Amino acid sequence: MIPTPAELAAAFATTRERTQRTPLIAVPALAEATGAAAAFVKAESLQTAGSFKIRGATWRLTRLSPEERRAGVVAYSSGNFAQGLAAAGQAEGVPVTIVMPVDAPEAKRRATEALGARVVLSHHGDRPREEAASALAREIAAAEGLVLLHPFDDPAIVAGQAGAALEALEQLVAFGARADVVACPVGGGGLIGGVSLAFHHADPQARVIAVEPEGYDGMGQSLAAGERRRVASGGATICDALQATEPGEAPFAAARHAGVRGLAVGDAEVRGAMRFAFERLKLVLEPSGAVALAAALSGRLPVDGKNLLVFVTGGNVAFDRFAAILAQQD
Repeated sequence: MIPTPAELAAAFATTRERTQRTPLIAVPALAEATGAAAAFVKAESLQTAGSFKIRGATWRLTRLSPEERRAGVVAYSSGNFAQGLAAAGQAEGVPVTIVMPVDAPEAKRRATEALGARVVLSHHGDRPREEAASALAREIAAAEGLVLLHPFDDPAIVAGQAGAALEALEQLVAFGARADVVACPVGGGGLIGGVSLAFHHADPQARVIAVEPEGYDGMGQSLAAGERRRVASGGATICDALQATEPGEAPFAAARHAGVRGLAVGDAEVRGAMRFAFERLKLVLEPSGAVALAAALSGRLPVDGKNLLVFVTGGNVAFDRFAAILAQQD
């Protein structure tokens, strides 16, 4: 259930050849705003397909048998895993079907289709949209003989996503620095699982914080309780990609093993982080990709006099929506 250091290294050795090496940016303005000695931002928003998701998707596809590769895969996603898997499938020659909630951002649906994936829309009504989409994906897998992939609850996905942290660790060495505090966005937990394991093995003194939207802090509540907990649907949030109501079993096991702690942020804090990223870093972030930066700017991370590393993880947002979100802050 928990990938070993050797598995993380094997995944990174493969995926680093098939994905972008995203920048690690030293940000004095963030250090000043937070009281940190130094602050770094890992810009996974600049990854192929606009988020870190292609790392785990690529590694998972390389684990398929020849027969499975020919048949193709099906998964569910509100957008970023959809695009990451579609891009990985296009590169690896694996047919991809994605089930997306009908209310997922249209820009993400169009981008997924543009990468060659077949998109099937799910209608959830009063049900959690993840639940409805996953049920439809299972039906399609059974009916068409496709391999069902989970967007985050899979040890191979966790191992693949760890590449973002292993890359950041290499880049920190080039800066002559290390991270005391690491803040990472969380939806279902694939990224935090990989990031936390990478730091646990390479630099166990680093404190890793799982950041979620208010109302969707299933990982944080689960870590506090010592067992997986499902949260009631948290209602409206601008963080459309982070609406999982329960962390995956594999990511939770990894994060708990690595001693991760949780923190939740509100929409207003996320808007402020998006503006900071745009104005000070020249990065366009979608709301879900900005939650860890929001946590840092909130003043609630223990970073006084320490080195801070923030993962910003997605830039898949339409211009009109991006502008409207920042206008709401005004």
